[in-house]
Amino acid sequence: MNEDWNWIKVRDDYEPVKFKMDESVHEKNKFILAENMRADWCSEGIFYLTNLRDRVEPWLTSLFQSEHLSLLIGSGLTTAIQHKATGYITNAMDIPELITSFADKIRLAVNKSASCKNRGEPNIEDYIRVMNELLCGLNILQQHEEYNTLKKELDRILNEFAYKISHIEYMIATANEDKREASFANLVLFLMSFASRTGTRERLNIFTTNYDRIIEVGAELAGLHLLDRFVGSLTPVFRSSRLDIDMHYNPPGIRGEPRYLEGVVKFTKLHGSIDWVDNKGDIRKIGLPFGLCDITSFLSAPGLSYDISKIMVYPNASKDRETTEYPYVELFRDFASALCRPNSTLVTYGYGFGDDHINRIIRDMLTIPSTHLVVISYDDKYERIMKFYKDTGRVNQISLIIGKDIADIDPLTNYLLPKPSIDINTIKMTELLTKRYGQPNKPNEYEIDGGAEK
Repeated sequence: MNEDWNWIKVRDDYEPVKFKMDESVHEKNKFILAENMRADWCSEGIFYLTNLRDRVEPWLTSLFQSEHLSLLIGSGLTTAIQHKATGYITNAMDIPELITSFADKIRLAVNKSASCKNRGEPNIEDYIRVMNELLCGLNILQQHEEYNTLKKELDRILNEFAYKISHIEYMIATANEDKREASFANLVLFLMSFASRTGTRERLNIFTTNYDRIIEVGAELAGLHLLDRFVGSLTPVFRSSRLDIDMHYNPPGIRGEPRYLEGVVKFTKLHGSIDWVDNKGDIRKIGLPFGLCDITSFLSAPGLSYDISKIMVYPNASKDRETTEYPYVELFRDFASALCRPNSTLVTYGYGFGDDHINRIIRDMLTIPSTHLVVISYDDKYERIMKFYKDTGRVNQISLIIGKDIADIDPLTNYLLPKPSIDINTIKMTELLTKRYGQPNKPNEYEIDGGAEK
């Protein structure tokens, strides 16, 4: 897909509308439709970002107040924040350099796996998964020497992978103060646009495939309370017996049931995190400072086993199948149960639809007629989004906001996303104007003429 073009499909659009920035003039945020492209809301083929806001923002506002709302965040959010803070991008998913004697066979298996899954180019996750499977095979064949050699190679790759992820955090944390604060302000606006739900609605569910802690930092700055499966203070432990934990408060002078506390979000990291470690069968979260490049010193703390392969990133390097599935089986059960129910809306941001195990759950969600999917993405480099859109056969349940001019973090938070607050006064004012004039902020002819009938 050409990066100069943007795609939008919201409300009653029959098909995605293709447009791009008009570079022939010096007017800011002016767009033109593609040739032979028609849209009922743009008869002359020219519109501005403010016109797009009038069309998109009310639609997203209504969807964000669905009975069940979930947000799936991919690597695009980290990329956007890093670029705004530092001016450049670091890719932690680069293909690793192999020095093992199995290198050629591993590459062949990785390329075949990526092709079967329609991922396009393979990344480091594919290499870790294939090497992990090869380790299992060597262990079964009792080829101990080859096993130990490959195990050291995988440990090296995992160590480099963890360093790259933490180094991205480090670059953001040490960026120019003004740029860093501006990027964090965008991050807070982004999260609050989704988290601003009234107490009568179910909590927002945030799911992410990222290993870094960008979302955790944004939630901390925004004052959001993240609820996950970890219990404890110093080194929280992952619990399978998850109860429907929430936060309430008792208003002073009020009797009766407690009220929901605002700003509470249920949070799930589907692929693990660089601060999760497997410690003697328990999954624990260590107190890893944001932006710390060397995490090995934290793994050598008393009570933790010093083993880089115990960092819980998906797919991890554990030897047995049971450990490989835990805790990810619990996390994906949460993902499926949150999405696959009536009146549910899922918003994806920065997710490229390259994971079949996630796409399968989204497809199952769309089989429920009252569900809706909103895809927000900076680009569609491998055209996986459009392929998913067409293959599902549920185009009326999918909204698209794709392109660098509308899905970048700046225009998205400043123009297209809903106002990030639970503004009861605005809601009441809109209802009052609707009752009084028929349309909000637009008095009818009867009122303009002082009550004289036409």
